[in-house]
Parts: sequence; structure tokens; C-alpha cells
Amino acid sequence: MRPRADDALGLLASWDGQAERTVRIGMLLPWANVAVEDELPRLSLAHIVFHYTRLVPASRTTAVDATFWHGLRSAAADGLDALSSVPLDTVFLACTSAGFPTGPAPPALPPGVLTAFDALTGVLTHLGAGRIVLATPYPHMVTTAEAAALAARGIETAAHASLGLADGYPTVPAEQIRALVQHFPPAALRTADAVVLSCTGWHTLPVLAELQQELGVPVFSSTLAMALYAARLAMGEPCENQPR
Repeated sequence: MRPRADDALGLLASWDGQAERTVRIGMLLPWANVAVEDELPRLSLAHIVFHYTRLVPASRTTAVDATFWHGLRSAAADGLDALSSVPLDTVFLACTSAGFPTGPAPPALPPGVLTAFDALTGVLTHLGAGRIVLATPYPHMVTTAEAAALAARGIETAAHASLGLADGYPTVPAEQIRALVQHFPPAALRTADAVVLSCTGWHTLPVLAELQQELGVPVFSSTLAMALYAARLAMGEPCENQPR
């Protein structure tokens, strides 16, 4: 089923309005991430409460690479401990690329912790969005790895583009995101079920509605996907990739 062209943000408002209860979501943030705390409150959700704590990788680095991903995943247990007195419905490691790390085998996440990549693929699968175009700020090799990880979950990437950055995502201007998406081949956009702005570290909310209207295709970000996943929990629905 192809989502309607204006659906991503409107769908979130609709699901939040259908909530059966309020849910509490733990958010384990990479220590330099400022975009998630900026964008989630601006979605004005009535039935979802987000509780934040920060993860500091042992390397104390911020650039996206295996050392960073492994450090985040290793720090997740301490982050869970910091939230242990809060009754949580689920917990996200609010990093997309930590869900498909490249290089040596990564440390396992604690039971019950999902990544932003899990939320993204769960929402796309639920909506029947089996073919996407992918935009990221990541190094090109990481973007290619994400396309492969999406394929492993049954989601085809018709085209992908990236800024080639290993760091500095919060400073990426909206104009640069627009320009990145506008370079997708028209044929890929015509056949795509969705445009995905992957990564929780860049500010995507200012461009979501505008790009949806311009492209005629739903536009999902990693942060929006976590909110949509939480909204489904608030509706009492079982979710894809949900820990048992």
C-alpha cells in the first residue's frame, strides 16, 4: 500500500489523536546530538513523553565511524541505568547509523533497546513502503551500507545521495538538504513510496512538509520515524522490530 503523498506528518498527528494511552519513551542520545531534543517537542504530541539521557562513547569522539558506533552501543547499559526509575514503554538508541554499523562486529545492545534504524524500517514496513530514495549526511560508504541494510529488511533503495560528512551534522543548513534531495533522478522519485532523510543528527523538520509538497512523495526522517513508532505503541498496536 503506497502512503498518500501528504501523509508523513499528518499521519503522526492522526495516530497521536487515536492513542489509547500515554506512553513513555526512553531516548539514549549520542552525546553531541542536539537535533532530537529540538525537533521532538515541536511535533506537539499529546500522548508521547520522551525521557532523555546522553551516551558518551569511550573514545569521546563525535565522528561517525566504527569506534563511535561501538562506543555508543557499549555505553547504552549505563544510559538505561540512568533511566531505570522511569516506567518506559520502549527505549531508542537515537542514532540511525548505530543500527547498521560497518567494520568489526559491534557490541550487542541491552535487551529492549531499539535503534532509530529499527524505528525507521519498522514504520516503512508497516506502511508498505518497499521502495525508497535515501538522503543522508553520512560518508558515502556509510550511505551505501545503509542501502544494503535496508535491502536486508526488504526495502529497496532506488537511489541514494549523501553529503559525505563524518561529523558536524547539526550545522547542515536546510538549503543543503533541499539541494541534496532535488538531485534525485525523476524516475527514481516517480517509483518511490517514500523519501527518507536518514540520521537523527541533522535538523530535518524544517524541510519535511515543504519537500513532501514539492516531490509528491511522503518524506520521513529518522526522528519522525521514532515518533511514529511511539505513536503506534500509544494506539496499542504491536510494532515491527519490537523487542520481545
